[in-house]
Amino acid sequence: MSAKPVVLIAEELSPATVDALGPDFEIRSVDGSDRSALLPALADVDAVLVRSATQMDAEAIAAAPNLKVIARAGVGLDNVDIPAATQAGVMVVNAPTSNIVSAAELTVGHILGLARNIPQACAALKAGEWKRSKYAGVELFEKKIGIIGLGRIGALIAARLQAFDTEILAYDPYVTSARAAQLGVKLVTLEELLAESDFITIHMPKTPETVGMIGAEAFKTMKNSAYVVNVARGGLIDEDALFTALQEGEIAGAAIDVFSTEPSTDLPFFALDNVVVTPHLGASTDEAQERAGVSVARSVRLALGGELVPDAVNVAGGAIDQVVRPGIPLIEKLGRIFTALAHDSVTQIDVEVAGEIATLDVKVLELAALKGVFTDVVSEKVSYVNAPVLAEQRGVATRLITTDNAEDYRNTLTIRGALSDGSQISVSGTLTGPKQAEKLIGVNGFDFELPITEHVLLFQYVDRPGVVGEVGSILGKQNINIAGMQVSRNDADGQVLCLLTVDSSVPQEVLGEVREAVNASLAREVDLSE
Repeated sequence: MSAKPVVLIAEELSPATVDALGPDFEIRSVDGSDRSALLPALADVDAVLVRSATQMDAEAIAAAPNLKVIARAGVGLDNVDIPAATQAGVMVVNAPTSNIVSAAELTVGHILGLARNIPQACAALKAGEWKRSKYAGVELFEKKIGIIGLGRIGALIAARLQAFDTEILAYDPYVTSARAAQLGVKLVTLEELLAESDFITIHMPKTPETVGMIGAEAFKTMKNSAYVVNVARGGLIDEDALFTALQEGEIAGAAIDVFSTEPSTDLPFFALDNVVVTPHLGASTDEAQERAGVSVARSVRLALGGELVPDAVNVAGGAIDQVVRPGIPLIEKLGRIFTALAHDSVTQIDVEVAGEIATLDVKVLELAALKGVFTDVVSEKVSYVNAPVLAEQRGVATRLITTDNAEDYRNTLTIRGALSDGSQISVSGTLTGPKQAEKLIGVNGFDFELPITEHVLLFQYVDRPGVVGEVGSILGKQNINIAGMQVSRNDADGQVLCLLTVDSSVPQEVLGEVREAVNASLAREVDLSE
């Protein structure tokens, strides 16, 4: 047995990463992509550092009984089984801000490349062709740049492009006008941004509602002289619609770094001269890779020292009462449902903890609520510590309220919010029974008690006979099974909120069909499967 905690480095990381760990650990190395070498190497380690090639799945976690932290030197966590780690009490950390400068700079580089035809002119000249007139470009000076998603990367892009004397337009329903003013950005609707911008770059998270959000209709709205850039997530731009728009001259060009399926090497629009493509290079800089390694090395030091870990994605770090811990995943889910309900930017969020647990330290529940609220809002990974920063950046005031009075339940968790249009929204949940089953018990003043599953649907409409049958018929035709359903009515105005849990995701067109059929004022799906 080693006298020092053992840290296993499973992939090649920068020397600065080892330096950041310091002398307090025994550092070992293994080829994490070699399963037969990885599993026995995990037997007595306290922490493991990986990039993308090492699969830290349930089997690997089970092979490491002493494991306390898995550190991913990067942003994505597809190769880490977070539920299995959480179940085993293993903290998972990543480096959520390590690549934001690199991604922002690549975006600006692509915009400049499109404006001046740099890649195409380079290829032509190397092929022996001198074609100055063919590759004449445009200036960025006094052009309108549209940024869809004004999170950290979007804000960095805005700051850099303002130096070119451009006008920055932005669409982000979760950013207040005050925050936009601080950034020197004009908030507009998505339709206005698409219609007015000369260059459009998208920086949204990938959710069921944002997949394909730049599609055929969006391209028809754009100027024929407009250019689009995607360095965020594959699938945000409909690739088939992009090919058609480029072929038919609906837009002037595109630069794409991320794709619906990766690796992609032969998509139809690759052959077009007005398209620039790169193989997912957003984080591929020496600085970003080193920054990621150093960041997670510091997190490992904090985790093994029992301190709060800013970039933990599954637990906040530090001591959390066992009675409080089951509420963490519940209130995260409530936060995602809250976001789905928001129809305007949020100005105030109150997290209310009621019941027996209110006498304990429940600060982590506020952090978890904010993590849930922003998970489907920003493109970067949200942690328990950067979530309050994201709220502050967006001008959202937050407050934790505790009370020992939970009325009908032993404990209840509620997230209430004020929107910039003056309206309010709320969502409540509880844990019941010996297995601590997660239940949704209230939405916007409507009472329920329905187990939370991976796919939750909400419809609000004026009560009338036959609606439940219509909803069931539409979903049934699409082979979407309803696991649970409850209807709650407000007798004051006849408004009904229908809450359904279903076994699979509901396509947006099906959701739209239900909305139209029941004349719903609210129709939302919340995908909690990720």
